[in-house]
Amino acid sequence: MLIREATARDWPAIWPFFHEIVAAGETFPYPIDLGEEQGRDWWLLTAPDRTVVAVDDAGTVLGTAKMNSNRMGNGSHVASASYMVDPAHSGRAVGRALCEYTVEWARAAGFRAMQFNAVVETNEHAVKLYRSLGFEVLGTVPEGFRHPTAGYVGLHIMHRAL
Repeated sequence: MLIREATARDWPAIWPFFHEIVAAGETFPYPIDLGEEQGRDWWLLTAPDRTVVAVDDAGTVLGTAKMNSNRMGNGSHVASASYMVDPAHSGRAVGRALCEYTVEWARAAGFRAMQFNAVVETNEHAVKLYRSLGFEVLGTVPEGFRHPTAGYVGLHIMHRAL
């Protein structure tokens, strides 16, 4: 698996699984009817922020991550990131590779920590992955996310020092 900078040419490969994940409404606090153009604008970040794709040997996009400063100004020393793995390629450690990549990017870029602001507590695979990579739950916003089948569930704020 290769992780490389995403380009506008990757968007047609990202959009189908991006749309599927967002429309499911289970893991991202994005509008479930998010359109393609706005989704692209939200996901494909420009420098100094970054968006990458994980691809296999054939060049198939397996997943993607975006990484950025969590806040502006005096909070800009803390990084954040978001991840999407094509469900057709789940279980192949794509999410782990992307997460490890973003942690190393943040460290190399001089960030002091990394924070995830809205990890849906029912997204057990993501929570387990982030914990295994040194993130801890700092707190949970009770009923901060309206899950389509589980109802109102908590949103974890997860953090790790770099």
